[in-house]
Amino acid sequence: MNKLQQLDYVTIIIYMLMMAGIGIFLGKYIKNISDYFKGGSAVSWVAGGISNFMTKFSTFVFVAYAGIAYSDGLVAITLMWSTILPSLLAVFIYAKLWKRAGIISPVEFLETRFNAPIRQIFSWSGVLLKLLDDMIKLYSIGIFVTAASGIPFQTAVLFCGVVVAVYTVVGGFLAVIVTDVVQFVILVLATFILVPLAYNAAGGFANMQKVMPDNMSFFNGHRGEISFIAVYYLTIVIKYLGNWTFIQRFYSAKSESDGKKIGWLTAALFFIFPVIFLFPSVAARVIIPDLANPEMAYVALCLKLLPAGIMGLMIAAMFAATMSVLSAEFNVTASVLTRDIYQRLFRKNATPKETLWVARLMTLGVGLIVSVGALYVNKLGGAFQVNQYLSGIFSIPMIIPVIMGVLFWRPQPWGAIASMIVGIAVGAILNATPGVNWQTATFIEVLVCVAVFLGSGFFLSKDEAYNNKVKAFFIKLATPAPKDAPTDNSVVSGLMLLYALSFVITGVLFIAMSLPSIATASGKLAMGSGIACLIGALVFYLQRKKTKINLS
Repeated sequence: MNKLQQLDYVTIIIYMLMMAGIGIFLGKYIKNISDYFKGGSAVSWVAGGISNFMTKFSTFVFVAYAGIAYSDGLVAITLMWSTILPSLLAVFIYAKLWKRAGIISPVEFLETRFNAPIRQIFSWSGVLLKLLDDMIKLYSIGIFVTAASGIPFQTAVLFCGVVVAVYTVVGGFLAVIVTDVVQFVILVLATFILVPLAYNAAGGFANMQKVMPDNMSFFNGHRGEISFIAVYYLTIVIKYLGNWTFIQRFYSAKSESDGKKIGWLTAALFFIFPVIFLFPSVAARVIIPDLANPEMAYVALCLKLLPAGIMGLMIAAMFAATMSVLSAEFNVTASVLTRDIYQRLFRKNATPKETLWVARLMTLGVGLIVSVGALYVNKLGGAFQVNQYLSGIFSIPMIIPVIMGVLFWRPQPWGAIASMIVGIAVGAILNATPGVNWQTATFIEVLVCVAVFLGSGFFLSKDEAYNNKVKAFFIKLATPAPKDAPTDNSVVSGLMLLYALSFVITGVLFIAMSLPSIATASGKLAMGSGIACLIGALVFYLQRKKTKINLS
């Protein structure tokens, strides 16, 4: 298998410098803790929707899901479409509730809904789970880069983790959003280069159907069984609705209306792009039929079909996928460490300047812990397996009280704790029991958690202060949230300039990398992608001029 060439490394270095530059530029707009964790009111619903999509779309997709696509075919797309449901539930139910809650961290409301100990328990346990989940994601990009370039796994992991931590520490939530948008463009354009090449190399759909008819079914293999799909969809719905970055996108929206638009856009993106992103791995089964490790399908196909320079763009796109997720996770995890633990337990009267510095230190700490921990994920098994069982055993019991606690007023604080403890115990026992498959164990665990949590509602508290507090909380959730303060046009102007510059750099990068292979299809596609970026840069520049006119 060929490795990266010097031109590819140049591409990756330029990309990394651009990401770091975005974070440093946006640092000047961070004035307080709300700016750092919510972005003020400068984030549009389009950017919010793209960011919401990107924060759930890491290189894990190009390793774990790519492995399923190579082995079992289109069923990988069926599994990824599970992400549409939580986005739609957010549109119709949760988007307005998270906005009305008036929070800066995703677990802040638990003290009002339940009590202070519940907030602390779910904060500490949630941070631990987030760290483990992020380690898996960073591990995935390390595997990909090592296979593609020969760079030592440890170097790839630490380099990516530290770069993400640095630009997130400086730029906060705004850096997360802007880099998500830029990285989305890079990822989409790079994939659009690979898809037609893979289609032609595989001989088109007709040949793929002839060579591997089973893999061209959306319900192939044991993961295509209705029982597995149903439980998998259920776990994704629960996991996404309770995901801190998912919640953050909605309470950071400018208004309830914008929150719903973010949900609609996220659902649309999750419907369209899994087909585009996973098709090359499905085709790889025809092109490279004897691949020893299915999880290497994407990288093997890229190395086979893409010339120097273009391959570097694809690696940059893979970095983009995971860096989007990690930057968001670092930011939102730091918000819990700062708001729900540091301020709540240690420094209730901390000054705004102090909390902002603590937030940055927490972000850096999270980044370093995840980077080091990712080096040891390989001792736990494959990326998909580890994520599947981590979600099943721990995520579900910890999320159900969060997502159901804003819908039902009767369940009690002890029910939240009991459902978490009993759920984790049941999940661990069932998953360790021979003869009990994952879907059966997970489904039983969900039923037990829901039963325990809702069952606590039959034993209402006689504490008048608690009951009044819960009543006031649900009145707040039933009251439409006021719109955020008008957007600072100077910030918007700065964002438009940053987008324009980023698109210029990206466009020039695509065009420059296309020149050595301009006679090939991949070179021509890269050239077209570069031109599209330059047109996008012009649009942002003109929009900035319009904003500056409104300022004057």
